[in-house]
Amino acid sequence: MSDWLKRFLPFASLVVLCVLIAAAEPKFLSAGNLAGVARQTAVITIIAMGMTVVMISGGIDLSVGSEMALAGVAGALLMAAGAPPWVGVLGALAAGAACGLANGAAVAALRIPPFIVTLGAMGIYRGVALLATDGKAVVGLPQSFGWLAEGEVLGFVPVPLVFVVLVALLTHFLLSGTRAGRYCYAVGSNVEAARYAGVRVSRYQIMFYVFLGALAGLAGAIESARLVTGQPTAGEGYELRVIAAVVIGGGSLSGGQGSVLGTVVGALIMGVLSNGANLLGISSFTQQIVIGAVIVLAVTFDEFQRRRLETLS
Repeated sequence: MSDWLKRFLPFASLVVLCVLIAAAEPKFLSAGNLAGVARQTAVITIIAMGMTVVMISGGIDLSVGSEMALAGVAGALLMAAGAPPWVGVLGALAAGAACGLANGAAVAALRIPPFIVTLGAMGIYRGVALLATDGKAVVGLPQSFGWLAEGEVLGFVPVPLVFVVLVALLTHFLLSGTRAGRYCYAVGSNVEAARYAGVRVSRYQIMFYVFLGALAGLAGAIESARLVTGQPTAGEGYELRVIAAVVIGGGSLSGGQGSVLGTVVGALIMGVLSNGANLLGISSFTQQIVIGAVIVLAVTFDEFQRRRLETLS
């Protein structure tokens, strides 16, 4: 029953939240506003997909906001030098994957706790982005690059939403249809048991961090496309929102739990909450308090459930 409740609660919370906001502000349900919510939550949702994989495996990455900024700057610098937009996007993906590789190698090969590794990496990647741009935005990008964030497919589907769907399908396939996905849950549930079972834990941990880094790079490209500039300060505070999306969606900080659908719902809750607060004129400072409280409540619920299962076993 508790497992069923944990899976159902995010969906019920999203529905209740939408009903309450729509009752207080009818503009919430307008097509333009809903499209805006989809665009605004796309970046967080894409990164949260990768974070889901890493957290299921028992890891965490506090540097995703800085990775996103560095990747966005890398892609912007390529385009400012004359490269076409698709080369800039590939450059952002490569830069993000490189950051993920560095994080994964430090965690897996050196056996350094992921919290420490990624906390330090958060400052390193942000510093590199600021140093590469001298703290200024990268301008002079092709205007066609903006299509990545503001364009539409079939005349009404936001392009970022298309990327969210594609990334969700890819991540779901990785977790449910591949050996790496099975090992991801195994490593997160009991890393030593996985090692004794013959799983090459280090190899898969690195793979998961590279996957997260690549998605952070894609998110960085989309974020840069919104203003058609490369911002070295982009993504500040995104770490909290990404982790919150995973935890609200049923993921566990202890590893071994999480799903793509739950993470999408968690990200939507964050996006709807932020959009509703803006429509109702609620201060952004209050939004931060609410986000922090939601994380604490979700983690508390998860901890009580884990202790109960341990007692029963």
